[in-house]
Amino acid sequence: MNRLLAPIAATSLIAFALAGVALASNSPATSPAASRAAAYTVDGGHSSVVFKIKHQNVANFYGRFNDVSGTFHLDAAAPEAGSIDITVKADSVDSASSKRDQHLKSADFFSVKEFPEITFKSTGIKKAADGTFDVTGDLAFRGVTKSITAKVADTGTGEGRGGSKVAGIEATFTIQRSEFGMNFMPGGLGEDVSLIVALEGGLK
Repeated sequence: MNRLLAPIAATSLIAFALAGVALASNSPATSPAASRAAAYTVDGGHSSVVFKIKHQNVANFYGRFNDVSGTFHLDAAAPEAGSIDITVKADSVDSASSKRDQHLKSADFFSVKEFPEITFKSTGIKKAADGTFDVTGDLAFRGVTKSITAKVADTGTGEGRGGSKVAGIEATFTIQRSEFGMNFMPGGLGEDVSLIVALEGGLK
């Protein structure tokens, strides 16, 4: 190379390298958290919250809540990165009887005027050996907040209308109603209340 051009070429290479470093330092870093999928927003029209309680110690009675919202995200590769945040409107309780629903909304049961929402917020998620997730979180119901652990299954992902991504999860768990201040009819109604929360959500 010409001796006069050599210093110019070397200077150009150094400047190019420094520019590359500057560009790299100014580019937003992609953290593991940022690269993970966003949380799904619950589709209330395709989600179900169902409860079961023993009546007169002879038969299981089923009811549901019709208004559920929130977000969820499960990550099989990094379970600790997942989250579930759900809100159920207590006033949406549906037992297939308007008269019974009014009683369920009273202070004997859900006391919806005083406690209009039932919420669950996850605090920790672990992958179980069977492929499901053990989700621990705070359940707030009738003014009482307790930590519970629910078994949650990833029920699938797919493509919704318009090509949007959708996913589903289903949680099962049991609570003791007296622990949340619901003591009406201790002999006629069971203590244990089993719940199934089946959610469908989409990315926005």
